[in-house]
Amino acid sequence: MEKQNLKQKPPKTWLVESILVTLFCCLPFGIAGIVNAAKVESRFYAGDYEGANRASEQAGKWTKIGFWIGLAVIVIYGIVMIIVALSGY
Repeated sequence: MEKQNLKQKPPKTWLVESILVTLFCCLPFGIAGIVNAAKVESRFYAGDYEGANRASEQAGKWTKIGFWIGLAVIVIYGIVMIIVALSGY
């Protein structure tokens, strides 16, 4: 059983994605993603495979939420700027 766990890879950390979301999209949700991403490998190598999977799921969730909210804000901002430009103000 131990040899099988040595060959097992840790779940996706989402660290790079959450850092990019923090920088370019949505700071609060990106930070939540970073915090959870940092827990993935440490829990995995400590033998807490279930905890590592939960941390990976949470990191992915917050990263995706931050990305979509950031994208929506950018799109809404662009639409407002186009409307203002066309209205002559």
